Amino acid sequence: MYTDITGPELLAHRGTAVEPDDFDAFWRETLTAARQHPVAVETTLVDSGLTTLDVYDVSFAGWDGQRVRGWLSVPAGTTADAPLPAVVEYIGYGGGRGLATEHLLWASAGYAHLVMDTRGQGSGWSVGDTPDPDGSGPAVPGVMTRGIESRETYYYRRLTVDAVRAVDAARAVGLVDPERVAVLGGSQGGGLAIAVAGLVDDLAGVFPRVPFLCDFPRATVITDADPYHEIARYLTVHRDRRDEVFRTLAYFDGVLHAARATAPAWFSTALMDPICPPSTVYAAFNAYAGPKDMTVWEYNGHEGGGAHEDTATFAHLAQVLRP
Repeated sequence: MYTDITGPELLAHRGTAVEPDDFDAFWRETLTAARQHPVAVETTLVDSGLTTLDVYDVSFAGWDGQRVRGWLSVPAGTTADAPLPAVVEYIGYGGGRGLATEHLLWASAGYAHLVMDTRGQGSGWSVGDTPDPDGSGPAVPGVMTRGIESRETYYYRRLTVDAVRAVDAARAVGLVDPERVAVLGGSQGGGLAIAVAGLVDDLAGVFPRVPFLCDFPRATVITDADPYHEIARYLTVHRDRRDEVFRTLAYFDGVLHAARATAPAWFSTALMDPICPPSTVYAAFNAYAGPKDMTVWEYNGHEGGGAHEDTATFAHLAQVLRP
């Protein structure tokens, strides 16, 4: 069943987060500090058992110089003499980079594909290899309230920096054409793609699929589904912290990042999605400042378009990465 508003109401919906006066300054200072550390990409060719792709175990300096893992896959025989356009992919909530053989599609289509591990997650449905060394105050199980007491300590500050640095890392690899990089992800990965689009210049394309991390004030009151409901559970106990919590979350709201993004974007949403309700996705889409399109999966939940969306993405990637 439909879980949210539909039709013209979606097209008219605007996000409810209050933009902090120092939103841009906060992120400028955060990224300047992060880039004090050289990205220091390390790549090691691994024996993946694949004959059509070369796979590299990758690490780079993310938040505070901490090492972040990933996989880089390219068509077999790719060299720095003929660098490829690249897709940087971010993973959904609870997942990690998984096994190298779980990520074959985009490299098989002829692109360099960097999939970023997710710090401190990677045990919900796929394995991860990147710890989150920074501690936090009391939190609901999961990461949504980890460090939520302030913008400086919030978990998604660290993860967003990692996501930006993943683009820096891809651009630093000799096998990649640094002028042709797109970002892609579903759910949490889609929310990170929107944030990166608002924080990184000169992306070729952005592909947020059923994105998470958008319109927090609305999301936390219209769904009982996790992960948004982690925030609601936190506030049932910390009753006096509502204003403080939403002041923190505003710095990480995809709606505000979208308003600063200019690269061509292809969003998707599903009208029966209880996890990332369509109005929250449309809040970011309607705010998005660059060229944009939306695919609506009318009878789907959080799985969105699945393989159908992958197939449709080939043409869009070719449009922006191989013009």
